[in-house]
Amino acid sequence: MNLKKKVFVASSLALAFSMNLFGDEVYTIKDKTLKEALEIISKKSNLSYIANDKLLETRKINNIENIEGTQKALDKLLQGTGLKAIIKNEAIVIVKSEAKNSSKNGNDLGKIDVVANSEITEGTGSYTLGSTSTATNLSMSLKETPQSISVITRQRIDDQSLNSITDVLQQMPGISVQSIGNGRSTIYSRGGYAITNYQLDGIPTYTNSRTQNASQGLADMAVYDHIEVIRGATGLMTGAGDPSGTINMIRKKPTKDTQASMEVTVGSWDLYRAQLDISGSLNKNGTIRGRVVSAYQENESKKDYFEEEKKIFYGVVEADITDTTLLSVGVDYQEYKPTGSSSTGFPLFYSDGSQTNFSRSLNPGAKWSYDNKETYNIFATLQQELINDWRLKVSTNYLHTDREFYGATAAWGLLDKNTGDGIALYGGAGDAEQTQKGFDINIDGTYKLFNREHELVLGYSYFKYDNTHSPLSGTNVEGNPINYYNWGNNPSKPDTKNGKLYDWDHVIIQKGTYLATRFHPSDDLSLILGGRFSDYEYDDKWDYPVYSSSNSKENYDETAFTPYAGIVYDINEEHSIYISYTSVFEPQNSKDKNGSTLDPREGNNYEIGYKNELFGGALNSSIAVYRIEQDNLAVADTGNYIPGTTDAAYKAIDGAVTKGLDLEITGEINSNWNLQASYTYSKTEDQNNERIKTTYPRHMVKLWTTYNLDKLTLGGGVNWQSKIYFDTTSWQYPNMKFHAEQKAYAVANAMARYKISKDLSATLNINNVFDKKYLSSIEDTFLTGEYGNSRNFIFSLKYTF
Repeated sequence: MNLKKKVFVASSLALAFSMNLFGDEVYTIKDKTLKEALEIISKKSNLSYIANDKLLETRKINNIENIEGTQKALDKLLQGTGLKAIIKNEAIVIVKSEAKNSSKNGNDLGKIDVVANSEITEGTGSYTLGSTSTATNLSMSLKETPQSISVITRQRIDDQSLNSITDVLQQMPGISVQSIGNGRSTIYSRGGYAITNYQLDGIPTYTNSRTQNASQGLADMAVYDHIEVIRGATGLMTGAGDPSGTINMIRKKPTKDTQASMEVTVGSWDLYRAQLDISGSLNKNGTIRGRVVSAYQENESKKDYFEEEKKIFYGVVEADITDTTLLSVGVDYQEYKPTGSSSTGFPLFYSDGSQTNFSRSLNPGAKWSYDNKETYNIFATLQQELINDWRLKVSTNYLHTDREFYGATAAWGLLDKNTGDGIALYGGAGDAEQTQKGFDINIDGTYKLFNREHELVLGYSYFKYDNTHSPLSGTNVEGNPINYYNWGNNPSKPDTKNGKLYDWDHVIIQKGTYLATRFHPSDDLSLILGGRFSDYEYDDKWDYPVYSSSNSKENYDETAFTPYAGIVYDINEEHSIYISYTSVFEPQNSKDKNGSTLDPREGNNYEIGYKNELFGGALNSSIAVYRIEQDNLAVADTGNYIPGTTDAAYKAIDGAVTKGLDLEITGEINSNWNLQASYTYSKTEDQNNERIKTTYPRHMVKLWTTYNLDKLTLGGGVNWQSKIYFDTTSWQYPNMKFHAEQKAYAVANAMARYKISKDLSATLNINNVFDKKYLSSIEDTFLTGEYGNSRNFIFSLKYTF
């Protein structure tokens, strides 16, 4: 089915689904105070309103246009403001949007909604959000969370046409995205540690880009409401992991009121994309709600011969089983088919040791290579309100990916600058399969102590990661020499008649029991205390059908306790200071020069900061300084190799320290002006005070802003980072030392959106406006690199109905 047919079918589905549209009042409110807006809604809906005068003072609200339904209008007015509207007993009640709508001193307006609207960003027009539970599973505002947390909202995603998770993370404060090869990116934070913990609506999953089977890194943003990143150790919720952070991907939710949109996109390198999103009630009283999202994309690339095709489907149904019981069930599916793909970057060095300099269109992959991945994710959540403002929540997630690959990449060796010789192929054929199962059950609520109310969550989580990799022999590809100047990206194809080369099965199982409480000694002070008991185990098995002497099996089982502590002091309603502590625990599979596996990495994570939330939470800013101390940190043992292999050996060092500074301001300066700006500084040193992790920039600045001029919205920004480099030796050339670097650089982006009518808008994005050429990543294992994208444009038309 061609693209035009797909768009026609999507349009037909939209019309068929657009049912159960029940009449209600329609509201348009712009440039009003909260009090003025409430008076308008009160008059039109014949509902009185109740609000504390202090809540009405200097409160900034969102503009809304043609919003149908009183509750929906109130929700959109107040999202991101730190307030919530409850329609109860023929009145509109305005309260602070705190967890479970309960205040510290015990005043309670009763259960209102099992789903916290303040955790959804869609339709708010905001660059920030009202509350998050990613850090501790306790729902708190950004100001109340004693860690560095950043968010890219639905509005920011739409403004910059950020259609993939890597697009989003490239704009995220403090994050460095470095491509290993097509469809493979490592996400670094906090001094150069890789983020391997991803959450899907809070359920933990694991990713390792070096397996080439990391489906989370290919996620399409058609499915998601927003992306949250907590920087620093997150052991309370994730158990084992680097002190880098956690990425929480929050899916779109069904809406009670019918809404639908169609979007078509074209862009540089023959980019064509169509997206359909329909949501609404499936019965007259709105107790059953559904949402369907589908998208199709095909595109070429700055690289010669490289093309991609993506198909995305997402469906979710929410049902109010009773007034206090909510069930959500859904599935998302993605098919990813690249051709001309490369498993690594291009060679970074000439044979004389100098750094290469190619055209950005260079593709080190064979034109017939492919690396297809098919991923489906099934999930369900049951939330049950209990007595005395307690809630039980049970969530499960099943993620499965099938991978089939067939290819060759010209990546091994040193290039002779004059002849083009010296490079050998890396690759082959085969398949892989990955299954991840996640489960979490928790109970949370409030309790009274010393005549004050406090919050508590107690839970148990289970997670299993099973990755099986089965390459075929392909002996006529691996190690075959080519001439880099005339190979034409068309070497001999893999000969797979010899069958499997080996089977590799890697299993990780984590079980954890966690508890966290937010204790309020006074209205101004919060103590957040918690801990997690974790049981971590993995099995690593290699089976060679022909070379059985190379078979190996390794098992590991470890228990650990991860403490968590935070103190937040509210200077006043808008400003707070905090300090937090947690520990670091990460088992390692790196081996030393004797072939022994290194002991688990352990350490401590300290952070102290200041946060504020202005205009009722519409604008958030933060300043944080942190220190990470680690022992048993694996670093390359230069010149040594694991016995019987060509793999580099590692050694464990004690006393590694990371120090850093985070600054961020995000949200609305006024009703027309959105801003997200950040600066991060970070440096990791070994026990001898020598800098390590040097492929992570010491300084990063990220700025993006938009301004609305009635029908026209203009936006622009810049990402700047300091130099990245590495100095290393290679198992291929043990007597040579290699130095690669990318000097400091800046990339500018711009956008414009014009509202053609109430329902139709056009958006143009220009990326890398000044066509800066730069290395977006340098990789010291294969001595390869990747260039960032050259100047390109994306044009979208979006119709809502």
